[in-house]
Amino acid sequence: MIAVVYSGSNNADWRLADKGRTIASFKTNGINPYFLDEKHIIQLLNKNINLIHHAEEIKRIYFFGAGSSSKELKDVVYNAFSSFFKFGKVSVAHDIEGAAIACCRNNPGIIGICGSGSNAAWYDGHKVKPNNYGLGYILADEGSGNWLGRQLIKSFMNETLPESLRKKFEHRYDADRKTLLEKVYRQKQPALFLSSFTEFFIDNYDDQYLKSVIKNGFSKLISTYILPLRRQYPQASVHFEGSVAFGFQDDLRGTAAAEGLEIAGIIKEPINNLLTYYSNKN
Repeated sequence: MIAVVYSGSNNADWRLADKGRTIASFKTNGINPYFLDEKHIIQLLNKNINLIHHAEEIKRIYFFGAGSSSKELKDVVYNAFSSFFKFGKVSVAHDIEGAAIACCRNNPGIIGICGSGSNAAWYDGHKVKPNNYGLGYILADEGSGNWLGRQLIKSFMNETLPESLRKKFEHRYDADRKTLLEKVYRQKQPALFLSSFTEFFIDNYDDQYLKSVIKNGFSKLISTYILPLRRQYPQASVHFEGSVAFGFQDDLRGTAAAEGLEIAGIIKEPINNLLTYYSNKN
């Protein structure tokens, strides 16, 4: 039996399969070693009945996750998983590698992630080439759920949010300046709090102000990440993965087209493609 996991900061998608047959499909809280240490990851695993039931049967675990970039951070996940899956061989990689495999399989391409966070990389068909992107929710994440949340609460607190939206925001969240600042600066995992406001954009998608924020975010994402990669690899196809990219794909495609880019494909969740890929290898 194999386990394939694709984790953002908010949620982790899991698939358990045996001989090409899916045994279980479920979600857990996100597993990001920037936010969770080894102990807390093990606690999270021990709370899921599917994992408890199948832990000893699983022989290969393929994990792709946000934050699993450096060896030190990968080791946090690896050690936790190795402790829980006592008879399984664990592989830990960054989420961008999982997105690349899901979008391109063994073909080269430029991969963009735009979900709760954002990132991009060149994939040569076998490996993702390292770069200086992926600076996280404070320094980067342009266009992502984190970024959208930051823009929304800043405009609310700066009183630049249009009055109609301001009333909807106040009614929905019953939040004031003090509460918002405390949740951003004093509570654990502020990135999860910020990205939760993506739902406000979805539910008020027809509002022109929010549309302009979404398009501005995508413009920053493309100019910061995608265009520099495209200049290096001018013939490369461009692919995107992530809930924000998928949910607002018309805006993303339109913004890309304005820069002369055609997006080959956008997928919301790579987990099923990853499951197929690794089921065929086992």
